[in-house]
Amino acid sequence: MAITQLNAISPIDGRYRGKVDNLAPFFSEEALIKYRVRVEIEYFIALCEIPLPQLKAFDNSKFADLREIYQHFDAADANTIKDIEKVTNHDVKAVEYFIKEKFDALELSSFKEFIHFGLTSQDINNTAIPLSLKEAMNEVYVPGYFQLLEKLEALASEWAAIAMLARTHGQPASPTRLGKEIDVYIVRLKEQFNLLNDIPSAAKFGGATGNYNAHKVAYPEIDWKAFGQLFVQEKLGLHHSFPTTQIEHYDHMAALFDTLKRMNTIIIDLDRDFWTYVSMDYFKQKIKKGEVGSSAMPHKVNPIDFENSEGNLGIANAIFEHLSAKLPVSRLQRDLTDSTVLRNVGVPFAHTIIAFQSTLKGLEKLLLNKEKFEQDLENNWAVVAEAIQTILRREGYPNPYEALKGLTRTNAKINQQSIATFIDTLAVSDTIKTELKAISPSNYTGI
Repeated sequence: MAITQLNAISPIDGRYRGKVDNLAPFFSEEALIKYRVRVEIEYFIALCEIPLPQLKAFDNSKFADLREIYQHFDAADANTIKDIEKVTNHDVKAVEYFIKEKFDALELSSFKEFIHFGLTSQDINNTAIPLSLKEAMNEVYVPGYFQLLEKLEALASEWAAIAMLARTHGQPASPTRLGKEIDVYIVRLKEQFNLLNDIPSAAKFGGATGNYNAHKVAYPEIDWKAFGQLFVQEKLGLHHSFPTTQIEHYDHMAALFDTLKRMNTIIIDLDRDFWTYVSMDYFKQKIKKGEVGSSAMPHKVNPIDFENSEGNLGIANAIFEHLSAKLPVSRLQRDLTDSTVLRNVGVPFAHTIIAFQSTLKGLEKLLLNKEKFEQDLENNWAVVAEAIQTILRREGYPNPYEALKGLTRTNAKINQQSIATFIDTLAVSDTIKTELKAISPSNYTGI
């Protein structure tokens, strides 16, 4: 049976595929194979540039032809490698044989034994995967993040002056402003993003157990550690981890996943708040012609985008958490558990990108219901008690907190008139009474 979106097991490759197509060049099986080919080719070129004695005769003008092998890599090439893998039962060895066939076609057969020279498969995997991860971050994640951030910044600016009743423990509290509450999320996301930028994209490159054993025994006069660092950092643009075992220790990758998880958690917090604001009627939602909110209740317009985002972020975080907990742990010099786990790196990224798009869609649907904001403030004059007792403290008035507590902790309705009547009973100057009466829920919003 041909795999289609309708019979795909994963919703990423099914229902949501169109939303995450831009991740396929980084996290698909074809992409992984292409990145492996890229690293192998660049490694061979780097050996020519040392140059090794046996590679001095290599025509450097052929480098462009070699790079075309990965630059023009397509699905047919990937399938050729998969066919080779059916025989080798080893994915990286299949890549090596594929490149050797290309060398034969380019009449470079005399040099082909320097493909994968001295390496273990993890020298390829632990450079290919961090490289794909770094490029996916730069080309997909970061633009998606900034698109969401810019929307939040626009809303924070647009609604900067909208006074809003705050709620702590679900109860009316000192008023705030809608723009400021959105700005809280903006600052939180920016601070985590700054931490994200400080995390190196680390790669391992050092032979079977990280010591360049094979390299050193063949060419003891070469500083292979310096070569590896130059190759990883200058050629591939990654951070060279050294010393290592057979594999990258993944500590930096774990830090990346932990930070992405925290950023997702902040967005979950935002999703839940906006979901609640919609339920409080602070926002109406734009209606799209033809859409159905409920199969049974025709009136419903549900905040499904915030719900969809929250669900996808939860899945993403569960996988990010497993990746960051599992990858840095490997028995002795290496076990195979990291290999199968790393094949799932693209999954939490896909769920995160889906969530970004859903949150953005939810935000774009919002219609400010200003009258509801004003109504809530007007119905909760008790919140100015904090302001009144604070000014009374300033003036040395005896037991101001207790006086306001007695006024507000009753079942009687507190409104502008009852507050004004209370102020008139206070033994303070008329100037202070005027100052107190000027306070209202809509202007008591701080800085």
